[in-house]
Amino acid sequence: MQVIVTAVGPDNRGLADPIIHHLTGRGANISEIQMYDHDEQSVFAMLLRIEIPLEVWPSLRGELAQIGQLKGLSIRVWSPDERRQRPRLAICTTVRPEPALALLRAIRDGQVKAEPAVMLGNRPTCRSLAEQFGVDWHTIGDDEGVADDDRLIELCDQYEIDYLILARYMRVLPASSCWKYAGGRIINLHHGLLPSFPGMRPYHEAFASRMLTFGATCHFIVPELDAGNQIIYQSTFAANHGMKLDEIIRRGQEDNEPHCLVEGVRRVVDREVRLHFHRVVGR
Repeated sequence: MQVIVTAVGPDNRGLADPIIHHLTGRGANISEIQMYDHDEQSVFAMLLRIEIPLEVWPSLRGELAQIGQLKGLSIRVWSPDERRQRPRLAICTTVRPEPALALLRAIRDGQVKAEPAVMLGNRPTCRSLAEQFGVDWHTIGDDEGVADDDRLIELCDQYEIDYLILARYMRVLPASSCWKYAGGRIINLHHGLLPSFPGMRPYHEAFASRMLTFGATCHFIVPELDAGNQIIYQSTFAANHGMKLDEIIRRGQEDNEPHCLVEGVRRVVDREVRLHFHRVVGR
């Protein structure tokens, strides 16, 4: 059985050894290990991708939780095999409703085999979508749209989320949040073609570069913003010569971006692709 273990906490010595020794003692075979020390945030983070005997799974979360309490670590134990047929999604939004709406419709129609367990927004704009599709909604932002990142993770834990979907969620997750759900569990829709057009204004930058092809990118999240090496799917459309920027943005937002997100999420939940050592690999 494949399992991903993440451990995040204040940087200190001797944090990794107890976890690794416990897992190998329980018969785990470690296929991937990554450790990070974010000095600027004083954060230690570790990811382990392991294979364990099936009989170990029922008690593993509790065992590692005890180690986490002793070491002051936030430890999460997740297996893509646990809800393989219908993984649970958290859909995060800010203002643009089109990508989230397209994903909810694709789930309803059976195109994406997943359960929309909860919708989260740093602004309440998309709350009506959640109500329309009977999905729980939580606003996690203040009056200025500043998100409570700890609350976001708390809700994902509460709803037992398998994949966190950033559907034009216009906030940058901090490194600690990224690593709590690391290992290919956070999927982002970026409204430009990566790696050429990262950042907040990819349509404008592509237009200023006189591009005639515009696009969107669905990719796994790692701490580096729009790093570009974790691309799941990209979709493009051609702009006729002389097309105004407003029309290009409209086409991108209403048609291309929603398609890109739906296909990217489908590829992940159908397990056509996965993240391994910060690279997207096939089944």
